[in-house]
Amino acid sequence: MIKNAKFIISSTDYKKCPQPTLPEYAFIGRSNVGKSSLINSIVNQKNLAKVSSKPGKTQLINHFLINDKWYLVDLPGFGYAKISKTKRQEFQKMTSNYLSYRDNLMCLFVLIDLRLKPQIIDQNFMQWLAIAKIPFKIVFTKSDKVNKNSVTKNIKKYKEYMRKEWEEIPEIFITSSLKKTGLIEIENFINQTNKLFIKNS
Repeated sequence: MIKNAKFIISSTDYKKCPQPTLPEYAFIGRSNVGKSSLINSIVNQKNLAKVSSKPGKTQLINHFLINDKWYLVDLPGFGYAKISKTKRQEFQKMTSNYLSYRDNLMCLFVLIDLRLKPQIIDQNFMQWLAIAKIPFKIVFTKSDKVNKNSVTKNIKKYKEYMRKEWEEIPEIFITSSLKKTGLIEIENFINQTNKLFIKNS
């Protein structure tokens, strides 16, 4: 159970992040996927992560300390945010360096809007993660926006699409920030994975 969550630091580089002495879990997704809302629901706070009507609000690596035991990391989104090409490249480099070199990163949660068909940008990103051997899970968001039959149908279609390229599909979580669906499953996964963390000397 998450009893407390507090903001620690916003960083422009993985080298400026907190010392890697605790396990860490990062959240990323295309702009407007509902990342900030999901993070706030997980920690049961309304405004821990800044929610904005404008996509692309998160522009730094944001660290939050959870229960004084692990870090939750809010990463910049990617995709359709109205930012310059130069800024987009800066975010891409910042994020890829963080994912590649952050030793205490236990898992990356890749957020995907359940209502949408598979997007090339998501698929390319997940393929890069697999090649780079960065552990990740797929988190479908906004399940409350469609009926139960559509949830099942959309997930099935997504798996069928991925099986064309993937030998094994990553573990999937189905979530709703509004109804708090799937949040306990994510928290349980984190609690179990924390046991595997080996503190860096």
